[in-house]
Amino acid sequence: MNNFSSQHAHEQLDHEMVMIEVNLDDCSSEVLAYTMDQLLAAGANDVYYTSIYMKKNRPAYKLSVLTSPTKQQKLEKIIFRETTSFGLRFFPVSCHRLGREFCKAKTQWGEVSVKIGIYQGERIKFSPEFEECRALAEKHNLPLQLIYDEAKSIAISQNK
Repeated sequence: MNNFSSQHAHEQLDHEMVMIEVNLDDCSSEVLAYTMDQLLAAGANDVYYTSIYMKKNRPAYKLSVLTSPTKQQKLEKIIFRETTSFGLRFFPVSCHRLGREFCKAKTQWGEVSVKIGIYQGERIKFSPEFEECRALAEKHNLPLQLIYDEAKSIAISQNK
């Protein structure tokens, strides 16, 4: 029984993305969290921090923001306004995304949405929706991993 919804069922190659990066050694964790929220709300495709060491062995974070060129200027403005940065760098990047389908796995505790990754026409990844698994785990007082594993197993058996 396949209960799919297809969204971007084919792989996508995007050769026109931009990575914005900035090293921050004097910015508080509260400001970094707020900045991440602002960047994502403004349409960044991905935002993450990496722990690094800067000159004089100072601990710092590298802020990385993946975006389309059309949103670059808006996101740069947020970075300059919200962080301690006086400069940033950016460069073109290419992205390869798996095709995606979604199905519902009916576990004994409830239904869970599962994202299916498709590579060259083959379903190779099955990823249960975290928030749905968490809600079921809390509702039934069960380990999260148990719900996650059951949903993934069901999805694989229904869609391989």
